[in-house]
Amino acid sequence: MTGLQLPFGAEIWDVIGVVWFFACWIGYTLIADHLGRGDGNVVTIQHRYRRRWMELMLRRDMRMPDIQIVVAVIRSASLFASTTLFILAGLVAVLGALDKAREVASALTFTVNASQELWEVKVLLLILIFVYAFFKFAWSLRQNNIGLLVIGAAPIAGKDDGIGHKAYAERCAQVMTRAVNTFNRGQRAYYFGLATLSWFVQPWCFVIASVWVVLVLYRREFRSVVLRVLAEGGVPGDDDGAGGKA
Repeated sequence: MTGLQLPFGAEIWDVIGVVWFFACWIGYTLIADHLGRGDGNVVTIQHRYRRRWMELMLRRDMRMPDIQIVVAVIRSASLFASTTLFILAGLVAVLGALDKAREVASALTFTVNASQELWEVKVLLLILIFVYAFFKFAWSLRQNNIGLLVIGAAPIAGKDDGIGHKAYAERCAQVMTRAVNTFNRGQRAYYFGLATLSWFVQPWCFVIASVWVVLVLYRREFRSVVLRVLAEGGVPGDDDGAGGKA
């Protein structure tokens, strides 16, 4: 191990940390977004509530309250997108003043000494993570705007115009759920971005932080008190109880 020459002046723990980091992120995403779509998932439960919301929306003549709800969600996604741009600007500034950053870090007794090239890799990884997050927030904004479109085009309450109201409510809920799922992936990038900060301290801290992030995300999406409250007694008007696709 000691004679192994790794690129960028990295140590074996740096390689292990990066591989483990991406394994945790990709693995959790696959499980949470594709394999974990049961009734025990907060995304699935929320989709059932959105479907009920859209069914009630179709019964109302005045849809302004529904539009205001979506606008509030758009503001939240817009705030995260703007914040991500500020973070990216700060990371680019750090990349331009890397010598000073290394000097400050080297004064700390608990940080590992790393080469200039490895510091560049660490900062570039953070930049890539938050670029990914920005694209997710931007796409969530676009999907929420589409959600406003489908609400605006919803059939008039009490009129049979050839559009199946129940099927239309499900399509509206699908659009809104996909927007929220995209937003969740952007937020997830923030969590893993914070885990990446531990790499500047010690590589083995990077491994532990990646596991900690997965545990936090799992608890909030599969074992949270909010999920239990939402699932208690079922969703009002949810006849089939199976939920929709998320």
